[in-house]
Amino acid sequence: MRSWRTVHRLDKDTTGLMLVAKTDAAQSALSDAIKIRAVDRRYLALVHGYIAPESGLVDAPLARDSRDRMRMAVSESAGAKQAVTTFRVLERFGAGAHDDGFTLVECKLYTGRTHQIRVHMAYIDHAVVGDQLYGSRRIKADLGLERQFLHSYWLRLEHPFTGEELEFVDPLPEDVAVRLASLDDLSLGRTEAGTEVFERLLGAPDA
Repeated sequence: MRSWRTVHRLDKDTTGLMLVAKTDAAQSALSDAIKIRAVDRRYLALVHGYIAPESGLVDAPLARDSRDRMRMAVSESAGAKQAVTTFRVLERFGAGAHDDGFTLVECKLYTGRTHQIRVHMAYIDHAVVGDQLYGSRRIKADLGLERQFLHSYWLRLEHPFTGEELEFVDPLPEDVAVRLASLDDLSLGRTEAGTEVFERLLGAPDA
């Protein structure tokens, strides 16, 4: 039986693309590529609240929460590790009866810490919708979701041996796509980045 080697992981209940390798050499090369930030990993996240800027950067080190070992937290402790996330706003949605509005963002990882996007977005007061660990856990405000609206939708990298540029796109899974569609009437319009990303999603196989 073929043994696949995991290059990076996704949080529990986060969907989408992962890198796996067929050989130890490929795993090592791809792991090195991630370390030097040569792999472009992007996620779609629906977060609570209205984000006014078109883009942003969160540069905040992470460590295990001293009060709850299941959680990560922004920390200045000696054991904290650098964590950098950037985001682009794709679409904003007005407030409804049970919430203060939503923003759809594309997040790019420059580091790969545990729960990084979820912690960083909560840190700037825009928790990921449905996040049971870092969010509000209010089912109506979370659009009925009981898992985080976080999807690894795009990977771009060079093949570790041939140098060929590879790009992979994975459209939103049905459970979160349905929730996003339910907000159509509250949309305040897509940004230029949003148009770019949705064109990419529509061009994906089986989209």
